[in-house]
Amino acid sequence: MQVAIDRQAAGLKPHLSLVSLFEALLDPIAFSGSLLAVAALHGLAGDPAYVVLAVTVFLLAQPFPMRIDSGLRALYRGAWVKALIVFSGLALLGLATGYGNAYDSRVLLGWFVFGPLVAGLLRHAAHALTPLVMARAGYFRHAVVVGASPAGLAVADRIERSRCTGKRLLGFFDDRQPERHARVGIDCLGRIRELADFARSHPVDVIYIALPMSSQPRILQLLDDLRDTTASIYFVPDLFMTDLIQARMDDLGGVPVVAVCETPFTGINAVVKQAFDFVAAAVILTLISPLMVAIAIAVKATSPGPVLFRQHRYGLDGERILVYKFRSMTVCENGDRITQVQANDRRVTPLGAFLRRTSLDELPQFINVLQGRMSIVGPRPHAVAHNETYRKLIKGYMIRHKVRPGITGWAQV
Repeated sequence: MQVAIDRQAAGLKPHLSLVSLFEALLDPIAFSGSLLAVAALHGLAGDPAYVVLAVTVFLLAQPFPMRIDSGLRALYRGAWVKALIVFSGLALLGLATGYGNAYDSRVLLGWFVFGPLVAGLLRHAAHALTPLVMARAGYFRHAVVVGASPAGLAVADRIERSRCTGKRLLGFFDDRQPERHARVGIDCLGRIRELADFARSHPVDVIYIALPMSSQPRILQLLDDLRDTTASIYFVPDLFMTDLIQARMDDLGGVPVVAVCETPFTGINAVVKQAFDFVAAAVILTLISPLMVAIAIAVKATSPGPVLFRQHRYGLDGERILVYKFRSMTVCENGDRITQVQANDRRVTPLGAFLRRTSLDELPQFINVLQGRMSIVGPRPHAVAHNETYRKLIKGYMIRHKVRPGITGWAQV
């Protein structure tokens, strides 16, 4: 029995490495392969120009690998987001090199539709088949959780619900009273001091320590007791109890730190998002420019005052930015006190009411996106006066300014 377990553990690590490799390569293969397939349908099979383009697509699709254990909706949505990122990258390269016109627009359009569908279907297949393959081959690791804390329960729930982690939960080790264990719904294998003996006499491959930060002496003693076992040991920070649920690990010159409040868009993420915003805003402004000219003429002709309404709002990191909108009212308030628009507000012009109802007054904000002050998707910016009011009433309100404000926010989506 022990020999079989040892063999299983020996074969597990390469298998999980192959799963990680598959996660990293599935999207690049799907997008580059679908591009070559669409090119072949247009009689361009083997064309060196499209082979080079396919290699470029392969490289652009490599960052942000998929997670097989994600939900199906997230997998399909991720395929379309990846397509937008890759397409934006190609557009930037085309503008920079001047080779954008060298490719058939029918091929590119067909690939933009076909590629995400292929990637989504392959993601779906991988999501369904990977757990079956792992179960049939017997690839899994036995795991235990130390501490029935909220963090420990979250780890246990993740192991139980996800079929692609390659782990099976044996149970908890906790010092609580037995009646409290029943509420957890998972077997309690013993008290924490009994874990080391259990790990030496049972096939325990992974140990997750989910004790509160105040239990440092017990944690250090536990680590010392586990030194003569072969189990992999992970420490689960008690972020749930300290309101750090959105924190993430980082490093400062090799020193591990926890980012408690930081923008999610750093490094390559920031470059990709800003590049996408710039390209998308430029394309959208080109397409809607006739409509914007017509609205500008209508605003000027129907009421006195400027065409654009300019108002200071908070942007990234709380910096004041000037946001543009088509003027929809007879006043242009931009001070410390601003009167909120009410139903049937007489300050709103007839044309302004239509623009506000259809959100057409927001179109000039694509100029803000080109300026780098806003993003296409992000928290909606509020007037400075309203912002100062909300930050006093809503705990953590200013965290929204760790990203650029957006034309469209979650409420609109």
